[in-house]
Amino acid sequence: MSPAPARSVVRQFFDGVAYLGRGLRMWGSDPRLMLFGALPALIVATVYLAVLIVLFLNAPALAEWATPFADEWDEGWRTAVRVTAVIAFLALGGLLVVYTYTAITLAVGDPFYEKIWRSVENRLGGIPNEVELAFWPSVLRGVLDALRILIATALIGICLFTLGFIPLIGQTVVPVLGAAIAGWFLTVELTGKAFDARGRTLRERRRSLAAMRPTALGFGVASYLVFLIPFGAVFVMPAAVAGGALLSRQALAEEDPPAVGL
Repeated sequence: MSPAPARSVVRQFFDGVAYLGRGLRMWGSDPRLMLFGALPALIVATVYLAVLIVLFLNAPALAEWATPFADEWDEGWRTAVRVTAVIAFLALGGLLVVYTYTAITLAVGDPFYEKIWRSVENRLGGIPNEVELAFWPSVLRGVLDALRILIATALIGICLFTLGFIPLIGQTVVPVLGAAIAGWFLTVELTGKAFDARGRTLRERRRSLAAMRPTALGFGVASYLVFLIPFGAVFVMPAAVAGGALLSRQALAEEDPPAVGL
């Protein structure tokens, strides 16, 4: 028999979206655990909201500080430049929030999300050959991986923010590219626990996810778009952690397919 045709890229993408839906179904099967997992997302969202409010209140002063060259300009031009600077500061702040929220929330809520991830793994038969890491080396490894992802996402976010000022491209290509990049990094972050428990490094995690990139992007982009809804991440973050655990098992299964008899 000839091999089955490969699934289309679009179908694989929506398979990834379905992983978030499967994670959301955990609200019905274990609402107490999922509500427990919403607490760190709520805490981080509250802190970020306070930071954005402070930025909003101080944006005019920051705009004046950043545009001293406009002090001697006509009032109309000076006002236009500084209003643009205010918008730029607010947009940059919002972009950094979007790109760093998941990493910070996962770091703050690690004990909460550990329970959700472990619950998913146990329902599916547990973790074969789980690697037990000592507490402090495990914490250090997690922090270093999170910092690497955080720095990469922040730098890419700033680059996309700059490209956003290019007419037409900034309003069409950049938002799509931003969603794809943010979605990829979200998936890398949300699958961390499953790969760490199996002794896989961050590089190995990326390689495994890259082998099923359309599916990984579907899951990450869907999560990213929901996170853009005000306080959407508070309730969706636990579901995203659960979906990430499910996606990880598929990635690892495809990486190590069962042997087929000759």
